[in-house]
Amino acid sequence: MSHKSDLIATDIDAYLKQHEHKQLLRLITCGSVDDGKSTLIGRLLYDSKMIYEDQLAQLESDSKKVGTVGGDFDPALLTDGLKAEREQGITIDVAYRYFSTAKRKFIIADTPGHEQYTRNMATGASSADLAVILIDARHGVLTQTRRHSFIVSLLGIRHVVVAVNKMDLVDFSEDRFNEICDDYRSFATRLDLPDVHFIPISALKGDNLVDRSENMPWYDGSTLMNFLETVYIGSDRNLQDFRMPVQLVNRPNLNFRGFCGTIASGIIRKGEEIMVLPSRQKSRVKEIVTYDGNLDEAFTPLAVTLTLEDEIDASRGDMIVREGNLPKSRDHIEAMLVWMDAGSMVPGKTYLFKHTTQTMPGTIDTLKYRVDVNTLHREPAPQLELNEIGRVSISLSGPLHFDAYRRNRGTGAFIVIDRLTNATVAGGMILDKSGDEKTRSVWDDDLAADPSGDPNAVSAVTSEERAARFGQTAITVLLTGLTGSGKTSIALAVERKLFDAGRAVAMIDGENVRRGLSRDLGFSAADRSENLRRSAHLAHGINQAGMICLASFVAPSEEVRNKVSQLIGDEQFVVVHVATPIDVCRERDTKGQYAKADAGELLNFPGVTAVYDEPTNPDLVIDSSKQTIDECADEIVKLLKTKQFIR
Repeated sequence: MSHKSDLIATDIDAYLKQHEHKQLLRLITCGSVDDGKSTLIGRLLYDSKMIYEDQLAQLESDSKKVGTVGGDFDPALLTDGLKAEREQGITIDVAYRYFSTAKRKFIIADTPGHEQYTRNMATGASSADLAVILIDARHGVLTQTRRHSFIVSLLGIRHVVVAVNKMDLVDFSEDRFNEICDDYRSFATRLDLPDVHFIPISALKGDNLVDRSENMPWYDGSTLMNFLETVYIGSDRNLQDFRMPVQLVNRPNLNFRGFCGTIASGIIRKGEEIMVLPSRQKSRVKEIVTYDGNLDEAFTPLAVTLTLEDEIDASRGDMIVREGNLPKSRDHIEAMLVWMDAGSMVPGKTYLFKHTTQTMPGTIDTLKYRVDVNTLHREPAPQLELNEIGRVSISLSGPLHFDAYRRNRGTGAFIVIDRLTNATVAGGMILDKSGDEKTRSVWDDDLAADPSGDPNAVSAVTSEERAARFGQTAITVLLTGLTGSGKTSIALAVERKLFDAGRAVAMIDGENVRRGLSRDLGFSAADRSENLRRSAHLAHGINQAGMICLASFVAPSEEVRNKVSQLIGDEQFVVVHVATPIDVCRERDTKGQYAKADAGELLNFPGVTAVYDEPTNPDLVIDSSKQTIDECADEIVKLLKTKQFIR
């Protein structure tokens, strides 16, 4: 459905051309039950005059029969089309609505709010650019609000509008609006939501949807429609990494052979050199063919046919890329799964994994943890049930060509298919932490052995006796941060303070461990993981002796830090994030490591040529650029006293 335009009557070709080149915005509405998602969409279309007259007449008639607003016009009926939805006044399935304005085209997905339909919400969010999360002004941030926000973050939606609805039921209170905004911000800091906006609305009355509300003069921000028309999404697409999965080899005659597919990411130009995976054969693009004629360049998400200068072998499931910018190719991946089937996920069972145009068998080796989407806590679980989310390790029958989902949604997503029923049972997002299988299995063996289970098994002295003797509880304090952040200097200062206070304390440093225990290791992600595993055993031994262990390591991986916590014991492990800004770390660099990393001489250098995962929930955050080393050390000693590790 499109907006009214004078061009329709005067120049239909110009109108169609203008309409064709509008940018498309895909968005979803989500939130808890009865927060007003369907009402919002219906009112938005109604106020924008995007409902046909016969459709409007039918809605007015249905409002008197099955409406939930006392016989008045019920906008929710526009999207709640199922009989069960109208009877119960809820959304069950995902309803899609298309409309356009003078500035942009829209596809809205109205997703259900009930917990048992979480899989439907995830389906609607998988292709969205923006999410409108509704919150009932009377009830504030609810469990389902948190659940949907987590899924929005998990699925990589960058733009979020938090629409505080039903403001008319709280007398359009500015204080109530600000209170809800503060509650949501406090929760959202733990999520990856880089662009969040708050708008107070009344979906039923139309306040701040299309026209500014006279009832809320204290709000001077954008209306919802104006925001949807102007939010910038151009930078959301990956235009750097060219990836085109081959969908079909087009061979209509002897003189034409082209490879058809939708460009998942990046840009390709006529004459550029390409490579076909997995064969790694090279050629150049001869022509970029489309139904409307040949192009000089094409970009995501266009569907095109590429003809090549050389006759090379490629078929459905292969991927066309650039030689100097290759995706990862592995037969073992780590992923987050949203389980969508009534039957439980069974580790070890063979499933089909469909990734881009490639489908291959594989198994889910292990379920590393399940995420409690209400609290965001990770918890052990033997399997995933319907609507549950967890991290899994997957083995495939052949190599998969992929990018991490955070970098490239087109090549980082997949679905899991049951081989017997052919039903889609899960959707997955590939993580960029697959690592080395050998190192990973060593970690798994360590954790399965549970070294923290019986500290007295090899000692005639109990941990209680040691605690009584030393007046302290054994603990490992991990100081993690970028190179040059001041970790080691702070750890040495803490060691001196504790020793002077009569405490039994020892310190281990990453560089010193590498000179001896880990001198055979390099600096790849897998070697860093193994170095930390060995150091964790060393720290655990120090704790078994009743001593406090101070561990100074870069420890860039959140996943590996969590494994260290499990190995040592969560109750005996605290994380201190030395969050010194990278610019300050660079200034302190006397070895020239940052300069070498910038020049490409040092690979896998956290913060420059490798990722440093900031701790999501550290016990303490300190910054040696704002505090002296002595003040930072005092903060850590204070933490140990507060947690009653020392008396």
